[in-house]
Amino acid sequence: MTTATATGTYAPKPGAAPLTRMIAAQAALETRMLLRNGEQLLLTVVIPTLLLVLFSSVDIVDTGSGRAVDFLTPGVLALAVMSTAFTGQAIATGFERRYGVLKRLAASPLPRWGLMTAKTVSVLVTEVLQVVLLTVIAFALGWSPHGNPFAVLLLMVLGTAAFSGLGLLMAGTLKAEATLAAANLVFLLLLVGGGVVVPLDKFPPVAQDVLGLLPISALSGGLRDVLQHGAGMPWGDLAILVVWAVAGLAAAGKFFRWE
Repeated sequence: MTTATATGTYAPKPGAAPLTRMIAAQAALETRMLLRNGEQLLLTVVIPTLLLVLFSSVDIVDTGSGRAVDFLTPGVLALAVMSTAFTGQAIATGFERRYGVLKRLAASPLPRWGLMTAKTVSVLVTEVLQVVLLTVIAFALGWSPHGNPFAVLLLMVLGTAAFSGLGLLMAGTLKAEATLAAANLVFLLLLVGGGVVVPLDKFPPVAQDVLGLLPISALSGGLRDVLQHGAGMPWGDLAILVVWAVAGLAAAGKFFRWE
């Protein structure tokens, strides 16, 4: 048997798949794992949906003039981004780190930046599903949005980057149990104090100034300005999100521990 024939017997040659295929496969796996996790589904789908339906249908919180659904929908969309990009990702990544999953994946042909890219793609896919579901429900409740769709997209992308950086920073520096507790606590605190369902003007002036600098406040406030009031590009809120995104991702890249 000739060398050419022997070589052809084993074609195609064994080896790692193309990088794009590896990232796509890992992203699909991450998305399936996220959607199969009951606790994460509660955070990413059930809680935002219940808040939107409940507070739009029952006069619990004074949301100012206009219909409650017009005020609440932008805030709930911001909450959906936070629940997936920050809370869900922090908890899942924290336990993957604890059980050595990240260590093993880091030794695979998929590079570490490819793994993080796959996680980001998974977050974006989940957010698209959330936005579609919440938008359908909001329209059924009588929502009438306004404004520039590009501004909405930019706000949500920057919000995702900001919360992803903070979530990865938490997951890569704290123990898994501490990440679980801290991520859920932060979720609850920002739900109340981030302008999601309670307007920031209900807080004392000093608290408003501090709360307005939080990423959830910038995201919910920017979405509300565009979708409820038909404002143009909310540059102030975008600037806040850019600062949080750069700081969070840079800190996560520097301090994240894989073991």
